[in-house]
Amino acid sequence: MKYHSGPDQIPAMLLKISAPAIAKPVATLINESLATGYIPKLWKTARVVPIHKSGDNTLVSNYRPISLLPVMSKILEKCVYTQLCDYYQYRNYLTPDQSGVRPNHSTTTALLKVCNDIQAGMEQGNLTGAIFLDFAKAFDTIDHGILLQKRKNSSIGDRTLTWFQSYVSDRSQYVSISDSTSLPLPVTILLTALLFPSQGSILGPLLFTIFINDLPNVCKASTVHMYADDTVIYTSQPNLPQLEAVLQEQFTGVEKWIADNKFFLNADKTVTMLFGTAPKLHKLQTPHLCVGTRSNDTLTTVTSLKYLGMWLDPNLSFGPHIEKLSSKLYPKLGAMYRNTSCLNPAVRKQIVQQMLMPAIEYRDLVYAAAPQTHLWKLTT
Repeated sequence: MKYHSGPDQIPAMLLKISAPAIAKPVATLINESLATGYIPKLWKTARVVPIHKSGDNTLVSNYRPISLLPVMSKILEKCVYTQLCDYYQYRNYLTPDQSGVRPNHSTTTALLKVCNDIQAGMEQGNLTGAIFLDFAKAFDTIDHGILLQKRKNSSIGDRTLTWFQSYVSDRSQYVSISDSTSLPLPVTILLTALLFPSQGSILGPLLFTIFINDLPNVCKASTVHMYADDTVIYTSQPNLPQLEAVLQEQFTGVEKWIADNKFFLNADKTVTMLFGTAPKLHKLQTPHLCVGTRSNDTLTTVTSLKYLGMWLDPNLSFGPHIEKLSSKLYPKLGAMYRNTSCLNPAVRKQIVQQMLMPAIEYRDLVYAAAPQTHLWKLTT
């Protein structure tokens, strides 16, 4: 309970249990906040808990900051989030090139979109070049002034804009590790770092989606698709020189957008990938892309990449993905078979349904068109 509580140490379960008694006062507070465009300062203080991701646990960069906010502020955010989503859906404001934080969209629909476009290029005999952008701590740094200007450009009312002005201003946070806490410091950028949907800012992902909503407008000669901050730019052309020229022009425009919006691109992790049929790629003397950055570096070209949980290869055969998936499943199957005598049929069925099938069925719509020589590893 204590870990999941915000600075006020009030657990969500307490409010849930007492809902019949406090529903009306809470509703009054929320309506007053929306009417006046004001959010109490106590509701804008975050307790930040660092969670180790991977790697050396002595490096600060290997920790993900989780912002734990007061439960009352999250109830308020949920109400605003619902109304804001309805508003943007009614006005058809959000770009169709974004699959994150949108109803009836998921990582699967994003993958289907990108993979179908690449396969269509292959069927036309073209090469497809893609740039997979990696924003440095994208969810952690959103400039307040730029965000408010973009909110204003989305035609929201003055009172709503006043509420958001209060939402992003006068915020503070402190770090909590075990029983130790730091002194609170003001937040000059909007922190939306999330690990679980129940932690951190509820409005954060939607505000980030609004912030990055105009990025596809920069790429007129290519396609952009985003799932939150996972962004890929790609285009199909009949030959490699023409493909590189288009991608270079598009990437130059994206770098300018990043600078104008005070974003940061992780150039070391931003990579390119060249897609095409095996015969088409085999004809190339140098089957890689040459795309330069503003710092006169060249983006790395890879032949295998994990995108939204799926491994992609230059021919979109999904062989590497199925290979990695089967390598995870075989040890579990082996353990089950070795203990067959200890497990009755009902238990074995439950193990398969709960431990094996979810991994196989996850994004199976995307790799279902893989050659049978690859799929047999999952069906035999």
